[in-house]
Amino acid sequence: MKKVFRLENLDCANCAQKMENGIKKLEGVQDCTVSFMSQKMTLTADDGSFDEIVKKAVKLCRKIEPDCVIVLK
Repeated sequence: MKKVFRLENLDCANCAQKMENGIKKLEGVQDCTVSFMSQKMTLTADDGSFDEIVKKAVKLCRKIEPDCVIVLK
């Protein structure tokens, strides 16, 4: 499954790169791109565990950039 999420309050390109690299290491993730310029994250992951992977990605992003919010709607 592939889905694009809008990001709010992503303040630096370096943090976006750290998020992208960290999410790519999560089990079940096939690909992830975090764009600082467009404030979007594109996540491609296993269908069966997609929701769980998104939860882990949100937690990881908060750890790297506490003010950043991944809009899940």
